[in-house]
Amino acid sequence: MASPDDLKFQEFQEATDLLSADPGASTLSASSHSGATGASLGDVKVDLSDDEENQQENSELLGGEKRTSGFWTFEYYQSFFNVDTVQVLDRIKGSLMPLPGRNFVKHHVRNNPDLYGPFWICVTLVFSMAISGNLSTFLSNQGNPSHHYRPQFHKVTAAAVTVFLYVWLVPLGVWGFLTWKRGTERQISSYSFLETVCVYGYSLFIYIPTSMLWSIPFDWWQWLLMVVAMMISGMVLVTTFWPIVCDETKTTAFGTMVVIVLLHALLAVGCKLYFFQTADVVSPTQPPSIVGNNTAALTSMAKPH
Repeated sequence: MASPDDLKFQEFQEATDLLSADPGASTLSASSHSGATGASLGDVKVDLSDDEENQQENSELLGGEKRTSGFWTFEYYQSFFNVDTVQVLDRIKGSLMPLPGRNFVKHHVRNNPDLYGPFWICVTLVFSMAISGNLSTFLSNQGNPSHHYRPQFHKVTAAAVTVFLYVWLVPLGVWGFLTWKRGTERQISSYSFLETVCVYGYSLFIYIPTSMLWSIPFDWWQWLLMVVAMMISGMVLVTTFWPIVCDETKTTAFGTMVVIVLLHALLAVGCKLYFFQTADVVSPTQPPSIVGNNTAALTSMAKPH
């Protein structure tokens, strides 16, 4: 049987020789090693606790994102403007260069519709049409001495009513029709109302530079620009809504697209005719027949009977 002395820790001969050769050398005992191990384990425990806190914070953030606020709160409408400059520029670029078979919602909106871009596009278009319309009227009547230019501020109101009613009412009608068709026929897909408004808002961006060029008072030039802008913006609408209605009957599919294109064309033609009227220069010569008739009447009245 082993004695108690045999169970004690024994120093190795090599360690004894090293200590005798270099008394100042540092040694590492079992107690210090266990202490270092305990310290490292303590660090691990601290790190794990930090990870648990981070996970708890992330779960709280994710839970806050999932919670939806009421429509009467500011946070509810703040989500509609949650875009950055890169996304807005990409959507503007997509509205200026529509490609066949490239859906604007799937390739540019990507389940994140916004109202920031459509709102500022509409506001810019309102002032652009009003200012350019006044400038076009001034330039077209520049050679007419009888014309006295007066700023037409009512065009700002008319442009605002026209643009914002179009961007809200027409998408509302299209969205309502597609939602109704989806309810009657389960296989048809549809866009949300916000996505529909987003498409219509960005499709009007082409009219901002077009309205500026409309200030040049040449009728043929204005009609040419209107046709080009109408084709570009109309292509955005066609490539977006055609995949939704193409599975319907031919009458329903083509009828829906014809209504969308006609309403869009009506906006372009109406804005051109109302805000950009080219006036013909009238010569200020007085008709001689009126002068002659007035002279004859005065002479007959002056003669005694």
